[in-house]
Amino acid sequence: MESSIFLKQLAFELVIENKDKFKEHKDSVVLGMGGSHLAADLLGLRVHSDYGLPSDLADKKDILIIAVSYSGNTEETLDGFNLALSKYLPLAVISTGGKLLELARQNNIPYIQLPNIGIQPRETIGFQLKALLKLTGKENELQEIAKLSNDINLDNLELQGRELAEKIKNYIPIIYSSAKNKPLAYFWKIVFNETAKIPAFYNVFSELNHNEIEGFNWNEKTKHLSEKFIFIFLKDNSDNPRIIKRMELTEKIYKNKGFNVHSVILGNKTEISQLLASIYIALATAYSLALIYGSDPQKTDLIDELKTYISQ
Repeated sequence: MESSIFLKQLAFELVIENKDKFKEHKDSVVLGMGGSHLAADLLGLRVHSDYGLPSDLADKKDILIIAVSYSGNTEETLDGFNLALSKYLPLAVISTGGKLLELARQNNIPYIQLPNIGIQPRETIGFQLKALLKLTGKENELQEIAKLSNDINLDNLELQGRELAEKIKNYIPIIYSSAKNKPLAYFWKIVFNETAKIPAFYNVFSELNHNEIEGFNWNEKTKHLSEKFIFIFLKDNSDNPRIIKRMELTEKIYKNKGFNVHSVILGNKTEISQLLASIYIALATAYSLALIYGSDPQKTDLIDELKTYISQ
């Protein structure tokens, strides 16, 4: 992903259309699938990734339902949007176009139209973060992102991504983080899957210490099942000290078993700056892996094939 594209997303001013119909709500739920709900995950918002609506929202008028579909044609999101519309529930839309934006315009629903710059939804994470912050009234975070567009050192982050890709190549990455940073670990997994076209998995502390860790206690008959894995630890100094200790001890145990383990330090900056830095390292790493393996980072052939089957 080009650094200029990422910076443009951070600096771009998004606008709420039909703003006279928009009202901020204390609570919200995001309807979205795939790359269209990643920003909501990262912000800790409630997400519904399915058809319809959560059962507890059937008639609630005090929760804003935000339908997010980058293409505007995601059938699960459209289904939830139409159900909310039929029940006269509070709605807002985030999309580049498609059927979802058309319905928002027809029904005077507040919406934010994202610029369509020809990249995949997972790569528009800057746009989506800003749109969700705007609809949920997080003005301080929006101002911080605007400031970061001038201050963030993307060259350094891109270098970290390229170096990490060289370490990961020929291995299957497993990303570990604290439970607090679970959405970030999931984002790393997603971009490895979609951009680099490789298997990738994730888990969180301390849950993994009660089950997954034992799966790597290989012997000579099972060593071949484990030797293709590499572990990426997302380390956050603000995590619970007991989680930090568990990470250190798990890393030690894995190294003693002969596994490759690498750390990505999330740093001591603000939560938003830390989040954006890790997002960019993940994108840069996955993009570099795609180039190493000769994969097209933009295409999602199997996802598109599945969509074709479903539409038949």
